[in-house]
Amino acid sequence: MSASRGTHQRHFVDVWNPSYAADSMDAHLTLLRAAAKRFERKEIVDEALHVWWGKVRSPHRQQELKQLPDVREIAAELESDHERECHLYLTDYSSLYVGHVDAISEADARTLPGAQVPGYYDALGLACDFWYRLLDIRRLATDTRAVIAELKSLLNLGYNEMPVSLYGGMVGLPLVAYRPDGRRFFDAENRDDVIDGHLWAEFDAEQAGVGAIERELRENLFGEEGWTALDPAARSFIASAEKVFRDQRADPAFDYGPVITNLAKALEVICNAVLRQVAPILPRELRQVTVDGKPLDLADGRHLSLGQLAHVLRPKGALQRALRQRLENGDWFVDRFPGALNEVVQVRNPGAHREQIGRESAIGVRDRLVGVGCQGVFTELTKVKLR
Repeated sequence: MSASRGTHQRHFVDVWNPSYAADSMDAHLTLLRAAAKRFERKEIVDEALHVWWGKVRSPHRQQELKQLPDVREIAAELESDHERECHLYLTDYSSLYVGHVDAISEADARTLPGAQVPGYYDALGLACDFWYRLLDIRRLATDTRAVIAELKSLLNLGYNEMPVSLYGGMVGLPLVAYRPDGRRFFDAENRDDVIDGHLWAEFDAEQAGVGAIERELRENLFGEEGWTALDPAARSFIASAEKVFRDQRADPAFDYGPVITNLAKALEVICNAVLRQVAPILPRELRQVTVDGKPLDLADGRHLSLGQLAHVLRPKGALQRALRQRLENGDWFVDRFPGALNEVVQVRNPGAHREQIGRESAIGVRDRLVGVGCQGVFTELTKVKLR
């Protein structure tokens, strides 16, 4: 069953049952966030920063779970390869989350020392086929249409590698799937730079209330394909900026710094992701750049600020010619994107130094980035990818 799958990095897709708890997902997130707070206070070591998610066994199933060979192979991969990023995609049909699986256990996690397990498993007497240990959980979608769009990027290895379907496809769970795009969601360096080392579970909690804005941006501005193509963190930053902007637009005295800061973070996330993809395939001599007076190899994956990105992309030399050739929409990325970066830097930097950012400045930047009355910078960035 699994031999033909060896070339794919496999992940899991499952549905959580709302009848097990008032909110099964929230029960796991609450434990994970509480562990993160305890870790910050140095009350626990990093090995305790996790939560276990059980694959609940149906009392009506008599035979062995058919995916068990895959489960055991993936468990072995996780033990032997610590760089392996395994995902558990979890949906209740109206939302979608992805968990970072770092271990799988057929032993009952509730018997393991120091295990973080929600109480409802015991309260309801639930038996589990196996358990996923999750180091973090990220929210990917908050309504059904967005869930459908996100799941299309996963191919079901148990169904002729067809895209995962929310309706009609959630049978024989968990699904074993893979991502042709190879997207990673839990790189530690990216988390350190983008959200100051916090868990994504904590970041998502701080973004509460932007779901309706995300949906409106997707449906009325970016479109399904354009919105889904954005990194989830970038989507959150854009939606947060838009929420603040809309809430305060009638107030000319408001400081719109948070709007610009969130839009700038979204740009950083997307542009750094592009460079991380393309840098390893560039000749070594072209990857060597000078940033803030120090040499840097772009293939090192270091997160660059907006000003640093503008500095790297602005010159018209061999690196820029290579980017133009290696990237789809490379002409725009090399010729026009540095100017857009510089515009945001010019507005953002005074705000970062406690000077208030006025409404008109914020409107100009926001409109050009999200695409009000024009082809937006974020939409153009979704077209920038490896040839």
